[in-house]
Parts: sequence; structure tokens; C-alpha cells
Amino acid sequence: MPHRCPAILSNHLGVGSAWQLKKDERGQADPAAAAAGRRPVRYELVLRVGADDIDDLGHVNNLVYVRWVQEVARAHWESAARAEDRASLVWVVVRHEIDYLHPAVEGDEIVARTWVESWKGATSHRRTEIGRRSDGTPLARAHTVWCALDARTWRPKRLPTGLSAPFLEETTEEG
Repeated sequence: MPHRCPAILSNHLGVGSAWQLKKDERGQADPAAAAAGRRPVRYELVLRVGADDIDDLGHVNNLVYVRWVQEVARAHWESAARAEDRASLVWVVVRHEIDYLHPAVEGDEIVARTWVESWKGATSHRRTEIGRRSDGTPLARAHTVWCALDARTWRPKRLPTGLSAPFLEETTEEG
């Protein structure tokens, strides 16, 4: 029986969710990875707020944050995934939960930081933090559930063995 991803064709945007990423939870991988002394690799992308990103209230539109969450996730995937995985899988969003913390305005330089928190079946749970580069002010935090699809059939596909390896790093005594 093929693995199914819930709500694959209807993405859900949960604005103002109750999810909060606490400082002491950052970098906690799935239990198996943590037990093996591995944690998620952080990936960062620097972006600049343009005039088209601004809404009628004079700050970055909420949908722009969704775009940034997707852009940094895609860039992370493209930079870390094995060639065979990039060729055989495509990812779709099943769910976004975003907490909007502070506004960004035109000209701000933004740092979007992401990591994969866990992998299971055909899905991954990814966390993203978006902050202003100049002063480190947190602007938004997101939790996104992604579903892997077979690139040929567009059907959900169980994640292949070893897929998560390039997205994990060894932990050290200090880290």
C-alpha cells in the first residue's frame, strides 16, 4: 500500500499558531538521530526586503514570509541532498504554521535559517527562523510539514534510506 500524505493538494496556512520554538529546543533532531549523537545542520539564506514585499500597512506582507520559508527550504535541499534524491523526489507543503513576531520593512536585510527537525515515512518536519540581520531581531518562526513525491508519478514516496545523512552533523561535547 502506498504511503499517503494528508491534504497533499490543499496546503494549509496556520497563521498565529500556538507553536513556539524555545531556545533550549533548537537543534533537537528526531530521537534516533539525537541518540546517535547527531543534530540537524542549520542552513542560512540572506534576503533583502524589496518594494514589492511591502503591503498597505508599510511592512512585509505575511505571504512574503511564506515565500521565504519555501525559498530557504528549497535552497537547503538543493545544497545538501544527494544527486539521486534531488532527481527522484519533489517536495510539496502539507502544512505551514507561522508565528509573526516583529515587522520587517523595505531595505531590511533578512536572514532565514532552516533545519529539518525530523523525517518519517514520506514526510519531513522543518523549522525556520527569520530575523533581521542588522540587530538580530526575530521576525518570524515557522514549522512546515513537507511531503516527498516521486518525481515521475507525483505520488507520495517513502523517504529512501540515507536521505537524512547530509542534513545531520555530529554533536560535540560543547555543542
